[in-house]
Amino acid sequence: MRHRKKGRQLGRQTKHRWALFRSLVTSLLDHERIETTEAKAKEVRGFTDRMITLGKEGTLPARRRALTFLRSKAVVSKLFSDVAGRFKDRPGGYTRIVKTRRRVGDAAELVAIELVSRADASTSKKTGAPAVPPPSGSGKSA
Repeated sequence: MRHRKKGRQLGRQTKHRWALFRSLVTSLLDHERIETTEAKAKEVRGFTDRMITLGKEGTLPARRRALTFLRSKAVVSKLFSDVAGRFKDRPGGYTRIVKTRRRVGDAAELVAIELVSRADASTSKKTGAPAVPPPSGSGKSA
């Protein structure tokens, strides 16, 4: 029976798995988009949502709880000052997973996990950057 056995083991021992999750969540909150395998991304999604919810609380105990999980004080301050503010009206679902490619070495399914409202995406819309024109076709002239 599988009772109370939530989560994937990912072929790692417990301490290694927790270190992996902490590193991935820290990188995701720092860069706002990372590429990893599908199984890892699905596991990291819940941890990231919990950290953003702590950031939305904004209290000192919430900051201390985030500091026990995340690897960088700079990322915690970014989480509480910038990232949490973007999601203040959103009740959950702060990340999205987009399938990207297969890894060359072992054909593992790679995905990009990203925050739903990324800072660089919102700034490019505000600046009005011109769209990239499509390729000029097959080279034939009509």
